[in-house]
Amino acid sequence: MKKQLVLPLMLLLGTLVSAQWQSKYEKKELVDGNDTLRYRIMYPKDFKETETYPVILFLHGAGERGNDNESQLVHGGKLFATDYLQDRYPAIVIFPQCPKESYWSNVDVDRSTYPIKLNFNYDGGPTKPLQMVMDLLDSTIQQPYSDDNQIYLMGLSMGGMGSFELLSRRPDTFAAAIPICGGGDPNSVSGYAKNTPLWVFHGAQDNVVNPLQSMEMVSALLKAGAYPKFTLYDFANHGSWDPAFAEPDLLPWLFSHKKTTP
Repeated sequence: MKKQLVLPLMLLLGTLVSAQWQSKYEKKELVDGNDTLRYRIMYPKDFKETETYPVILFLHGAGERGNDNESQLVHGGKLFATDYLQDRYPAIVIFPQCPKESYWSNVDVDRSTYPIKLNFNYDGGPTKPLQMVMDLLDSTIQQPYSDDNQIYLMGLSMGGMGSFELLSRRPDTFAAAIPICGGGDPNSVSGYAKNTPLWVFHGAQDNVVNPLQSMEMVSALLKAGAYPKFTLYDFANHGSWDPAFAEPDLLPWLFSHKKTTP
């Protein structure tokens, strides 16, 4: 009887631990006419509106799209929510959720073969979810407790694509960015190449988003005179966010950057 109770108890404890860190992210919504952007936001411990804090915007992948306002925390949410990291890197962390039928980046995705084929169309303007993300970010930055010199961007897969596009649409906003297993339009980097440090990640064995997508963006940044940090995991498939999150220098690198005011 005792042995039978061990596994359910472990599952219960695991659920409670998960719920504990997830509950640090408040559920909120941004409404624009008939469109709703659901998002989760975590404030630092002992948050005070009279102090200023870095802001991290995290864009999830295609598998976490929906309207439950929970799935977007699956990859990356816990990274910022541990007590240790909250103490060491107090920040406002925002996880918006893209609706199921849409995409962060304006891109045509052909899934008839793998890796998928991507045709980016930045000239067509941002998708509605990305536009609402920009609106949310703008309203957050306008708050007196937001440190405008420490606005950071991270994203994986579809969110990595959204990160590259968002950088091109807000070239003077971010102090640093980390796109993981994404891609973008190589012709769009000139506006942010020299003023936004990037750490780009990809898995060499990625059979969903071709690693050449990230390599083309890194090549474009180099040609534009930038010096991006690039990590290509020889062992990783599409889930290269797992080893990226495990990098001991990931958050120290991110928070070490501050936007310099001209």
